[in-house]
Amino acid sequence: MTEQSPDRIRCLFSADAIAKRVDEVAGEIAASEPHELLIVVVLKGGYMFAADLSRALSRYGVRLEVEFISLSSYGSGRRSTGEVRVLWDIGTEVSGRDVLIIDDVLDSGLTLKFARDLMRQRGARRVAIAALIDKPVGRRVDIEGDYVGFTCPDYFVVGYGMDAGHAYRELPFVGVLVSEDEVGG
Repeated sequence: MTEQSPDRIRCLFSADAIAKRVDEVAGEIAASEPHELLIVVVLKGGYMFAADLSRALSRYGVRLEVEFISLSSYGSGRRSTGEVRVLWDIGTEVSGRDVLIIDDVLDSGLTLKFARDLMRQRGARRVAIAALIDKPVGRRVDIEGDYVGFTCPDYFVVGYGMDAGHAYRELPFVGVLVSEDEVGG
């Protein structure tokens, strides 16, 4: 576990800003009138966004099912290795359904492109991507999010499901780790 304290994190997107944006994204998704919606949550980082977005969709009257997939292109570092591996697959049929893939960050695009292509290969009627954070500077493949919470510079962000060394996922906001030089340490 990382030994940094939360006071070494600069807030980038507050809990209130996230809640407001999640509701707006849910409204956009509801307006698309999804057919037999299956939400596929990319673990681990996408769980918090997916939970809040699912509840918001319910308030808009959207009925859905939830599945989880675990994909990795990171290994132990902070940059993608370029190779996507399926660590845990969904167990639900997607053929003929609308699939919404939910993840925390769209950066290199490798993982979400892989997931989108996989759902299309399995016969999904329509596949859309919802990402809380879009970091287009790091994009390595041609892919865009259909529903994006916030566009972010190429920072390594933590909180709201995102981690650094398995720490900070529980924070209610999205922040950037601050170096000791920046806090006067």
